[in-house]
Formats: sequence, C-alpha cells, structure tokens
Amino acid sequence: MKTLRLFLMATGVLFTSLTFQSCLDDNDDYHYGYMIPNALVTVKPVSDNSFFLQLDDTTTLLPANITSSPFGNKEVRALVNFSEVNEPSEGYSKAVHINWIDSILTKQTAPDLGVDNDSVYGADPVEMIKDWVTIAEDGYLTLRFRTLWGDRNKAHFVNLLVNQDPANPYEVEFRHNAYGDVYGAEGDGLVAFKLDSLPDTQGKTVKLKLKWKSFSGEKSAEFDYCTRKSTPSNKSGIGEERSVLNLK
Repeated sequence: MKTLRLFLMATGVLFTSLTFQSCLDDNDDYHYGYMIPNALVTVKPVSDNSFFLQLDDTTTLLPANITSSPFGNKEVRALVNFSEVNEPSEGYSKAVHINWIDSILTKQTAPDLGVDNDSVYGADPVEMIKDWVTIAEDGYLTLRFRTLWGDRNKAHFVNLLVNQDPANPYEVEFRHNAYGDVYGAEGDGLVAFKLDSLPDTQGKTVKLKLKWKSFSGEKSAEFDYCTRKSTPSNKSGIGEERSVLNLK
C-alpha cells in the first residue's frame, strides 16, 4: 500500500522530533537541531548506485557521508537536514553532510475519469497550507494539506488529476478520498506529484493552476512552473515510504 508520513496538528506544529525516522545511525554528535528539516529535495539515484539531491531547479547536492541512496533506485521527494562541508563536490553545486533524511509520498498524476472521478478519487475536503514545502519545483508539485483523521489504520487516497481541456493544459485538481474517515482530529500530510504528464513549457515559466475542494467550498491557487530540466537522474521509478498514518 502506498503510504505517507502524516503530521498531527493538534498544536499547530508540523515538524516534531518524534515524527521522523532517521536513515542514519545515531552518534554522539547527534542533537535535537538535526531533527528539524532545512530543505525539501528530490533524491536522484545515478547508474553507479550513488545518488545526489536536487535542492531546487538549479542547485544539486552531493552527499559526502552516504554512498548509496537509502531509497534504493527510486526517485522520491524527501525532507532532509544537511550541513555544507568543505569537500570536493565532483561537478555538483555543493558537497553536504546528511544528518537525516526521510521521504514523503511521491506519485505520478492520475488519469481523469470524467463522471467516475468522485467514485474513484473521492470528493472529500482538504485545506491547502501555504508553507515552504508547498511548492512547484524540479518537475514536482509538492503539497502540504490538512484534513480530518479519525482512524490511523484507515488509508486515505490522494491524487492529482490533469485537465483534459487543451485550452487549459496547466490546470490540475487535487482529489481526496477519505473512505468515510471524515471525523476526528485535524492532521497534515505531505505529498509530491511528478508533473511529467503536463505539456513541455519549452523552457518558459507558466502559471500552474491547482484546484481543490476545501471545507468552505471550491478553491484554487497558482504556482510558477517550468518543465524540469535534464539531470543525470535515474528515471526508473517513483517510490513511496511507509508512514505513521495511512495514505495512498
């Protein structure tokens, strides 16, 4: 099952030290500050089993303390805490030490099913949160959203549908199916959608329109979007990691 780490928001705090699992071993130098993410990245494997991190559309990071990706050959979006180090970057923008890294749910866009959209993808409301992790970059739309979570063991289903109208090729719709789990405490989730199904912007920056159903009605927002530039990443797959609460 495709799942996502969800962040309970009873106190309004997104990132806490108990929410994350470090992919590195504990050591004497580890401290609380390293539990706070300082970047959202794309983890990109390369052919020799090494990997690098794409920080934004132009900045790449070479991990100096990890030789192979903790997510195998899957390309995923991830939260990371890193420190810059004075070591050779081997053609990348910077060399860094990864203090910890944890992936978020990373998905392809879903096909528009027309009249079957509600029955398959759901029409349960969410609130989109304006936050540093809600962003379109490196060919992904990453979203922090808030909804109600009553049953931690019941999977919610989230998807991004691409508009089939040629007049609005950069319009997408977020869908949420709670499968009846529409009561309980507020909780936040992170999900990233790969946008390679959208038309190539030919190097231009365009407006990407996101639509969603909120608790107070239909809403929309716009993002600056440019088709992802070529990088030496392994495009073999999109991967997901297991999490505290279920989401697929």
